[in-house]
Amino acid sequence: MFGRLRAWKRRHSLLVDTLALTPLALLGLLSTRISSTAPEAYGTSRVGTVGLLLLSAMLVVPLIWRRKYPVVAFAVVALVSFVQWVVGITVLPVNAAVLVGMYGVAARRPLKWAIAAAVVTEIGIFLWLLRTADSALDQWPGPTVFIVSIWVSGIYRNMRQRYVESLVERAERAEHERDQQARIATAAERTRIARELHDVVAHNVSVMVVQADGAGYAIDTDPEQARLAVQAVSSTGRQALAEMRRLVGVLRDDRTSGGEYAPQPGLEQLADLIEQVRASGLPVDFTRSGPQHEVPDGEQLVIYRIIQEALTNTLKHGGPSVRASVRVEYGAHDVTLTVSDDGRGASAARADDGHGLIGMRERVGMYGGTVHAAPRPGGGFQVTARLPIGQTT
Repeated sequence: MFGRLRAWKRRHSLLVDTLALTPLALLGLLSTRISSTAPEAYGTSRVGTVGLLLLSAMLVVPLIWRRKYPVVAFAVVALVSFVQWVVGITVLPVNAAVLVGMYGVAARRPLKWAIAAAVVTEIGIFLWLLRTADSALDQWPGPTVFIVSIWVSGIYRNMRQRYVESLVERAERAEHERDQQARIATAAERTRIARELHDVVAHNVSVMVVQADGAGYAIDTDPEQARLAVQAVSSTGRQALAEMRRLVGVLRDDRTSGGEYAPQPGLEQLADLIEQVRASGLPVDFTRSGPQHEVPDGEQLVIYRIIQEALTNTLKHGGPSVRASVRVEYGAHDVTLTVSDDGRGASAARADDGHGLIGMRERVGMYGGTVHAAPRPGGGFQVTARLPIGQTT
C-alpha cells in the first residue's frame, strides 16, 4: 500500500507539491482579510484587494516548482518580497513563502546555495525591522533563531537524502558487479561444457567412421556383420545429432587445440571417481537402484560432473569427520542423483561463490533437467538432480 502511494506521488509530483501549498494559500487569503481591516496601517490602501490577491499569488505560485527549481523559486519569492518592501506594504502572513523557499534551497541544493538563501532571508528580515522596529539590532536575534532552525532542518534533510542516495548507488553498483560476475561465470561454464560436448560428439563421429569402414569391408563377405555395423552407425549418428542440437547457443572457444578426440568420463567411470574420493579421505557410500538402461554419452558426462562437483565441495567445506553418500536412481525415463553429506551445511561457503552450482544448472538445463542444492534440515548439505534420458531437442 505504502509502495503504491509513493509511486503515485512520484508520478504526480507537481499535483502533490501544489496541494502541499494549500496552507500557504490560506495564509494569502488571511493576509488579504487582515490588511483590509486597516489598509493604512499595512500600507495596502494603494493596491486594494485585487492587488493583495495578486501579491499573494506571486508569492505562492512559484513555490509549486520548488522541488525541480528551488533556487529560481526562492529568487522569485525573494524579489517579490523586496518589491513589496519598496512599495511600502508591511510584512503579511503570506510572506512565510520566503521561509518555504529558503528551506527548499537548503534541502535540495549544495551548501553554497543554502548559505546564499539564508543570507538573503536575513537581509530581508533586517530590512523589515529597520522600517517597523525602534531598534532593528535589538529585535534581530529572535527572528534569526527561527530562520536558522528552519535552515538547519533543510540542511539535515539534504544530508540525509544524499546519504540515502549514496547507499542506493552502492547497492546498485554491487548488484551490477554481482550480476556481471555471474554472467562471466556462466559464460565460462558454458564454454567448458561446450568443449566437453564437442569431444563427445567428435568421438561419436569417429565411431561412425570406423563402423562405416567396417561395413564397407564386410558387405561382401559377411552381410550380417555389415548390417549390424550400419545399424551402429545410424544409432551413433542420431545420438551425435542430438548432442549437436544441444550445442546450439552454447559458446565455445575456437582456439581448442587439435589432437585425438577421446570420450569424456561417464557412468562406467563413476566407481573410479568414488574410489579416488575415498582415497582422499572422504568416506563415501555409493548405491545404484532401478533398471539400468542405456544413457547417451552427453548425459553420462553431466551425471559424472555433478557427482564430481558435489563430492569436491564436500571435501572442501564439509569439515572434519564428514561422510558422504551418492545415490543414482534409474527411472523409466530419467535418472535421479542424490549426493549428501553430514558436514557443516549452511555454515560453510559452497561451490566457489555459487559458480559450481551455476555449472550444474547449465549442464542439467541443456537436457531439460532440474537441480537443487541446499543445506539439509538435520545438518549437512545435499545436491539433488533429475535428468531426463533419451529426450532430444
